[in-house]
Amino acid sequence: MKPREIFITAALLLLAVIAGVSFFWKPVLWSLVFFMPVIGVGVGDILQKKQTLKSNFPVIGHFRYLLEKFRPEIMQYFVETDTEGMPVNRMFRSLIYQRAKNTNDTTPFGTKFDVYSEGYECLAHSMYPKKSEEVEHDPRVLIGGPHCKQPYSASILNVSAMSFGALSQNAVLALNKGAKLGGFAHNTGEGGVSPYHLEPGGDLIWQIGTGYFGCRDANGDFCPDTFKKYALLANVKMIEIKLSQGAKPGHGGILPAAKNTVEIANIRHVQPFTDVLSPPCHTAFNGAKSLMLFIRQLRELCGGKPVGFKLCVGDKGEFVDLCKAMLDTGIAPDFITVDGGEGGTGAAPVEFSNSVGLPLRDGLAFVSDTLNQYGLKKDIKIIASGKIFTSFHIARTLALGADLCNSARAMMMALGCIQALQCNTNTCPVGVATQNKSLMKGLDAGDKSVRVANFHKNTVHSFVELLAAAGLTRPGQLRRKHILHRMGPNRLVPYSELYPEASILGKC
Repeated sequence: MKPREIFITAALLLLAVIAGVSFFWKPVLWSLVFFMPVIGVGVGDILQKKQTLKSNFPVIGHFRYLLEKFRPEIMQYFVETDTEGMPVNRMFRSLIYQRAKNTNDTTPFGTKFDVYSEGYECLAHSMYPKKSEEVEHDPRVLIGGPHCKQPYSASILNVSAMSFGALSQNAVLALNKGAKLGGFAHNTGEGGVSPYHLEPGGDLIWQIGTGYFGCRDANGDFCPDTFKKYALLANVKMIEIKLSQGAKPGHGGILPAAKNTVEIANIRHVQPFTDVLSPPCHTAFNGAKSLMLFIRQLRELCGGKPVGFKLCVGDKGEFVDLCKAMLDTGIAPDFITVDGGEGGTGAAPVEFSNSVGLPLRDGLAFVSDTLNQYGLKKDIKIIASGKIFTSFHIARTLALGADLCNSARAMMMALGCIQALQCNTNTCPVGVATQNKSLMKGLDAGDKSVRVANFHKNTVHSFVELLAAAGLTRPGQLRRKHILHRMGPNRLVPYSELYPEASILGKC
């Protein structure tokens, strides 16, 4: 017999038995309170046409969907090892939580990595490490080129771009208050400057995306007047033009209608309760030279604050064109943020997230080398973002040519993110990536801001210890020779060999 036939037969027999027994003992009828809903579900499964599994296997077919719903949690807590989990493995998650809570972040019994497996990386330490007092303890980077009137002294580690809308108001409040406590910068993301970015008083990097949220006119184009209004605020320290992001390069931002509340729509100057899809490209410029002119326009409107752009490297020749345009126009950005294809986001098409854009290390090395070849690096600072969780990740990116780093997912985890992978559904269980007031209510901005500041402080402290171990006194001394990469069972090569600083002129 087929499962559906077995179900019908069993249901009829059960009802017959209950009817027969109830003739002698009436209380047995109470069992129908349990059995009738089950039978009702089964009948509904048989009659529906959309899901074959439920139709063929009434009632028990639901268990497949139930298990699938809890699969991420099952994998995370019961199946994955400490080093296997993705996007962020348990070892890194635990380290972030420990540093955010200011608890013991040491590890017993040695590394859990297979140090002989291909891809393993380590720092080439010195036989003559520096004493603690010899090392720069609060490494900062001054951002601002020759045309910048208000240079900004940035921390070596900052909050990467995450918009209000993608994140809850309590999450934004906590991040900005944490930035204020720890003395580092908070990137607004492309969703505009909200009251929750401004209230705590932390330093802001205002990101301008293709939707020009917060500085757009009725047609969705850039509006100089509204831009100037926010750009001159004391909290806003830098302006970042978003060309692309690593998680979805070449694709605009996505804010689901469920997250687009009236408040968020007013901040972004869009219609509420609609899907907000940023255009894939800017309308304020359409090429390398016009981008440089746009940079100059923003710099003038914001009173000479640092202006830069963010990109995930794709066509290398286009970045070479940008460098040529800098030389031709005499206009250059004060900083460039390089995102990697491994970067995170609340929502992205799978193909874009998995298969578009250069990974961070490849893109970063290329950008650094190209700027050096054109003699531009001395005036342009490079910010790296893309899976920056530990001090080693900071050291690795700086060795490749970055001057400082941004981190998004680590900061979210410092807030309490448990990697539930529900950022795009408005059902984040810990109130970080949701606009559901009942869920965000549980996130205490005061408590979580301290955790964000703790994570930053402890990670920077660990980075300073790595510098000392390498025999260095400041971040700018890190070179590619300091990072080793295993290519095989008996071959460790330095990044200087893996990413040689060869001339790229005329090759793109």
